[in-house]
Amino acid sequence: RWRRLHDRPRAGDRPLTGLFTELLAHPGVEERSSLRSTTGVMAYHGGNLEVGTDLIAEAVADRVGASSYVVTQPEPLRWHLPSKAFVPDESPCLAEFLAHVDRVVTIHGYGRRSMFTTVLLGGRNRPLAARIATNLRAALPGYEVIDDLDAIPKPLRGVHAQNPVNVPPEHGVQIELPPRVRGNGPFWNGWDGGWPTPHTEDLIDGLAAALHG
Repeated sequence: RWRRLHDRPRAGDRPLTGLFTELLAHPGVEERSSLRSTTGVMAYHGGNLEVGTDLIAEAVADRVGASSYVVTQPEPLRWHLPSKAFVPDESPCLAEFLAHVDRVVTIHGYGRRSMFTTVLLGGRNRPLAARIATNLRAALPGYEVIDDLDAIPKPLRGVHAQNPVNVPPEHGVQIELPPRVRGNGPFWNGWDGGWPTPHTEDLIDGLAAALHG
């Protein structure tokens, strides 16, 4: 029943309750968490879905001693649950992570025509978003970094109260990354230098610099 994804009802057509439980029960889906400082970095659309997001989240967390939480999907699964479906009540691991951190950065991937070099910074912690924007503009001069919520497409703003990025006391920043900066897409055809690509390494450096402060 999981092989033909178009045979499944879209998450938007179903109640959100239980979807996260169903995802975690699928063979090969992995949930990983490491509790360190009260700054958290998470990526719950990782693995085969928003490729590279889990690796970036864990690399940044390792660099700065932050806590981390990721969910990865195996090939060929690509089931995109809305952020509101990632309910702490359905995962002791996520509940423990969110109870531990005061603020969080969530790494997402997106792809939109004409936005292949645009990084979007949503979420409710706007001072942290501004600081991250400053560091990413210095680290990624070839990219546009947008932290003005009004300039971010509404579905990518990440400001809903039930979005996990906004659950910790100080809320957090939802970072939407196009494929190129995650090391994916035709721009990297022929690249044989392994992971991370230079752009991804610069991204990790910029995020680490912002979270060190």
